Amino acid sequence: MSTHKVWLPYNYVPPGGHKLPPLPYPYNALEPVISATTLRIHHDNHHLSYVEGLNKAELKLVEARRQGNFELVKHWERELAFHGSGHILHSIYWTIMTPEGGGQPGYQIQHQIINYFENIYIFMDQFSQAAINVEGSGWAVLIWQPAWGRLEILTAEKHQNLTQWGGIPILVLDVWEHAYYLDYRNKRSDYVKAWWQLVNWGEVERRLQLAMQAQLQLTLYNILGLESLP
Repeated sequence: MSTHKVWLPYNYVPPGGHKLPPLPYPYNALEPVISATTLRIHHDNHHLSYVEGLNKAELKLVEARRQGNFELVKHWERELAFHGSGHILHSIYWTIMTPEGGGQPGYQIQHQIINYFENIYIFMDQFSQAAINVEGSGWAVLIWQPAWGRLEILTAEKHQNLTQWGGIPILVLDVWEHAYYLDYRNKRSDYVKAWWQLVNWGEVERRLQLAMQAQLQLTLYNILGLESLP
């Protein structure tokens, strides 16, 4: 029997152990762009429901593994993807907003935006239009794609749909109706336009720097550090 200890990352969460992260600011801190009422309902009710749904799905799958009964695996895998994606995106969403938001992106994020989107205004326009036009309830998501070493903008319907595997979210905008309807009614475009005033570019910069350390190799010769296969 091996005596080696299993290494676990610092942020390891056991199945069913997810918790609702606290907001990094008071409920009224984002007014007038996002009201205290909207923020309280969004965070305390909607986000909490994703945390609880994720924990339930994980524990049900633990139980299924122990019993060797995967009759409902299709259902619980769907719940895992839906609630897990909702929890991750919401957790990022709270952190990339601040009452002192807006201004200019940091050096690295600005460099990467210019490298791919040509300039910050084109990037903001594409991101805004992605958020406004995503069908139904969803998100606009700026990711770092380690597979090809650059940024990309995605839309996500129902959190888990239209995902690009390996992409790491660094800037996200929630356009589910519960994120804006009390404040903007059906005028999603007004919410998206006003939201840029809240963007915490310092946090986006930090998340990009962390994401750029990730590696996702698609070919064997890259893994071996070779220029080409023999």
